Amino acid sequence: MADFVQKTVNKSAIRNLTVPIATVTAFNNLIEAVINDNPFECVGYTGSDGVPVPGVIRNREHYTAKVEFFDDNTGKRVGAVSLQSPSITAFNANAAEALANATLAAAMGGDAERNFAGETYYCQLKCHDPSGDDYYVTFTRKTVRISSYQDDTIRAAVETWADAVPALE
Repeated sequence: MADFVQKTVNKSAIRNLTVPIATVTAFNNLIEAVINDNPFECVGYTGSDGVPVPGVIRNREHYTAKVEFFDDNTGKRVGAVSLQSPSITAFNANAAEALANATLAAAMGGDAERNFAGETYYCQLKCHDPSGDDYYVTFTRKTVRISSYQDDTIRAAVETWADAVPALE
């Protein structure tokens, strides 16, 4: 039988945040700052299809809104819905729709309230290092993960940047 031969050494590292990122706006501002400011000094390249690709791009993202329903008389939670959306615009629109949906509230047997603390945000950025390696920086409300990197200088650069961002303590 043939043996598997290691070709690369891909690493991952995670930082657990002390305090979750409070709002989807703050989360998006953080993502946009990384894309626009390029603190990891990523470089653009030409994709296999000949189209230029920026050094940092949104690779995957989703946002989950939570709406709970409470009985007017008892105050007890009688139902909940989770709405996973592909963008922040859809996230906000879907949450507003669920909150305003009288038919849904009647079916649940209570009044709708947004559960902001229970909501989740996820955005994975694809970064192209000057060395030619691609790696990912993934943000959630509670963590920042670096994955698929080979050179420890990449982790050090992301860590140095994160140390200077108060929301990422």
